[in-house]
Amino acid sequence: MSASIALVDDDRNILTSVSMALQAEGFVVRIYSDGEAALKAFAENAPDLVVLDIKMPKIDGMEVLRRLREKSQVPVIFLTSKDDELDEALGLAMGADDYIAKPFSLRLLTARIRAILRRTDAALSSATEEQPPAERIVRGRLDMDPARHKVRWGGEEVVLTVTEFMILEALAQRPGFVKSRDQLMDAAYQDDVYVDDRTIDSHIKRLRRKFRQVDPEFKAIETLYGVGYRFGEE
Repeated sequence: MSASIALVDDDRNILTSVSMALQAEGFVVRIYSDGEAALKAFAENAPDLVVLDIKMPKIDGMEVLRRLREKSQVPVIFLTSKDDELDEALGLAMGADDYIAKPFSLRLLTARIRAILRRTDAALSSATEEQPPAERIVRGRLDMDPARHKVRWGGEEVVLTVTEFMILEALAQRPGFVKSRDQLMDAAYQDDVYVDDRTIDSHIKRLRRKFRQVDPEFKAIETLYGVGYRFGEE
């Protein structure tokens, strides 16, 4: 079955060109010109992935994402203005899986969509197919169950997006060892798709924020400036 993509943007030219390109790649595309209509439709028929513009009338993309994350972990790719780093960082901090700056290549957008959907499908299939379950990762207070895409810290559940889960898993597999940004990109995206360093940094900040919501003293993800990140050994 073809994956369904929700495209939310108030620019008619983008809605037309992007929807045609994605349909040509075999996706089912639903288009929305404002956030209110999109949220109403999502409640009745959730898509497999959302491509979401930030700057829109009525309800902007940030508010759409905030409301969406109250009920769903559906993957979200933000469309941002070319040099709007604040929007990019804030969007990722709020739980977006990726972002692409306008003007963008339709080929790049398609590649990013496919990469995220592959990760999502892998997480779902590992929990449902009859196969040896992926090995749990237990590191001190951390308990990761890849087969069910579940994470607990000190017994408290921490809800992560697919991208956040993949980054944390890469770090926790070898506690004490440093992972560069490039290595974390490879772990999270697993194909030849360009990702800016800021994307990884923003996901790390989001991970820390989520864990500190259940443990204000959380310090397990350490930064080695100029080198990368590591999961600290307790």
